[in-house]
Amino acid sequence: MNKMLLAILALFLIGGLAVYWNAAPSRQQSAGHSMVPPDTSGVARGAPIVEVSVPTDLSANAQIGKGAFEAKCAECHGANAAGQNGVAPPLVHKIYEPSHHSDMAFVLAAKNGVRSHHWNFGNMPPVKGLTDADVKMVTQFVRELQEANGIF
Repeated sequence: MNKMLLAILALFLIGGLAVYWNAAPSRQQSAGHSMVPPDTSGVARGAPIVEVSVPTDLSANAQIGKGAFEAKCAECHGANAAGQNGVAPPLVHKIYEPSHHSDMAFVLAAKNGVRSHHWNFGNMPPVKGLTDADVKMVTQFVRELQEANGIF
């Protein structure tokens, strides 16, 4: 009888821990990682979120990517990927550094859209009219902007 009681208590304990584990906030979020978006409450709606220094010597691929970015991405992400408050985030931000968002993440975001998870601007819809190769060029442009702004 004592073994049966211990087994039942153990099951309740394990079940309680499982419920707690699944209900608790993400460990990364609760740890206050460095990928926190800036406070944009003082920035006018539609205004750039960050200042971006544009390098004068973009690679050939980044120049192609710049044209594609201006045609398909700047409407939301702003000129030179500086973001637009209340519309879309800046891509020249630590959140999008290569170690956190890989180049393939950009391809998948353009192809499939993205559920809002870092910023409170709503979900990003898929981008029509861009091939994977186009997005790779856009990504090269963004990476060169990031590097010029101290984001590696």
